Amino acid sequence: MSLEILISKFKQKDEKAFESLYNMYKDSMHGVIYNIVKDSAIAEEIMQDVFIKAWHKADSYDVTKGRFFTWLINIARNAAIDKTRSKAFKNSNKNLNSDFFVDIIQSQDSLDNSTDAIGIKKFVDKLAKKCIEVIELLYFKGFTQKEASEELDMPIGTIKTRNRNCIKELREAVL
Repeated sequence: MSLEILISKFKQKDEKAFESLYNMYKDSMHGVIYNIVKDSAIAEEIMQDVFIKAWHKADSYDVTKGRFFTWLINIARNAAIDKTRSKAFKNSNKNLNSDFFVDIIQSQDSLDNSTDAIGIKKFVDKLAKKCIEVIELLYFKGFTQKEASEELDMPIGTIKTRNRNCIKELREAVL
């Protein structure tokens, strides 16, 4: 079954289409969410919530505005960022064990292996170093533009321009 038909059936609340799309995208979604929340159980929970949210808001997906996968990833990314900003999440991370910090040290330098679940690492790696830095912070680590600006010690306008230009470059590389 083609992706267009699958998405059309998903929008019509077909459970088999939901199951097929879930199986197609669950690893990619988990990778993106995990890179933001750094907890597999929470990432799994958010991923399921994202699919349920997509199911209920399927009518809001517009094929003329972008790919279904992109729409889904944006919902996942925003849900993960919202989770990390929640008071409960912040409080739960006050007394972390050392395993969490070891993982942070290992994954702060470059795109994490679980990021490759979405199959984009090979394209991101071909970009200039300045693009890799911005994309990694904004899309894979959940930084806001302001936080990325502070982390990279750059004006926020530069971050916004680089983000726009680098995403354009990435789109051209993928297509």
